[in-house]
Amino acid sequence: MLDDFPPRTDTSADPVAARTRGLRKVYGKTVAVDHVDLDVPVGAVLGMLGPNGSGKTTTIRMLLGLVTPTAGSVELLGHLMPGGANWALPEVGALVEGPGFHPFLSGRENLFRCAAAEPRMVTSDIPRAVNDALERVGLASAAGRRYRGYSLGMKQRLGLAAALLLPRRLVVLDEPTNGLDPAGTREVRAVIADLHAAGTTVLVSSHLLAEVEATCTHVAVMHRGSLVAQGELRELLEAGNAGLLVSTPDVPVAVDALRDNRMPARATPDGVHVDLTTTTAPEVVATLVRSGVAVHEVRRQRTGLEDLFARLTEAENTTARLSDVAEPQPSTEDPT
Repeated sequence: MLDDFPPRTDTSADPVAARTRGLRKVYGKTVAVDHVDLDVPVGAVLGMLGPNGSGKTTTIRMLLGLVTPTAGSVELLGHLMPGGANWALPEVGALVEGPGFHPFLSGRENLFRCAAAEPRMVTSDIPRAVNDALERVGLASAAGRRYRGYSLGMKQRLGLAAALLLPRRLVVLDEPTNGLDPAGTREVRAVIADLHAAGTTVLVSSHLLAEVEATCTHVAVMHRGSLVAQGELRELLEAGNAGLLVSTPDVPVAVDALRDNRMPARATPDGVHVDLTTTTAPEVVATLVRSGVAVHEVRRQRTGLEDLFARLTEAENTTARLSDVAEPQPSTEDPT
């Protein structure tokens, strides 16, 4: 029996689709997530980035009420979790840790079962919703095949289709491109772009830097169970960018002129790279012009997400690569 009034929090002044405060999860002696304060802005495509074992999936499972936190609080679409799950989850589409379907049923039959379990789905709308979802993820031609015969990529597509059966306020995708070929990856990107254009908030977990950079407006970087950075992707990249690239035919002269004025500079295949930590772009240009250097073009050098990730994780005193560590496995104390 549902309570008359769902547990809610007031987020009108700071609209977020999901929020955690002091979130912590411990399995035995393993700290999987440690005091994470995460904000997922309404309408954003937030990429949760980190190596395998960084706590991404565990955090997502706690957001969705699949795992009970050891400590801390979770808010999902304005409802405190897990108490507000009955009100929040019908507005959420999720693909977490790979889909699970009946192996002897076809893809279409599995989706019919999923649609029948949707509390907001009108029975007469189920056939159309199933067909639209299959078409959207490129599975229409394989919808009649048994699930047990699906490839890993096809299984991922069917899981994504299940998350898209209804319009959602929030879509959560945990490694959605796992097992997909390049064409399938592009299709997932297109789906995410469509959701974003429609105003849906999307949370994408990935260890693939290029995918996050190509699809996301915001990013949250996790490492060893902790959140080491979060915010708008563009602002994070610009904050870590202190370089200027000068295109000139007088590279040696330009480097000498800048160094003589205590501006760190070095020659590159594309021209001259200038460190802006202690100077500004106008000062660099003025110095070069005064020195008689021909300046053809000046542009800020954009830091890539890979460089940003490396700096953030190096700050945590680690040299681990993205694929070095496995996700901690739940102990028998928590069967979910």
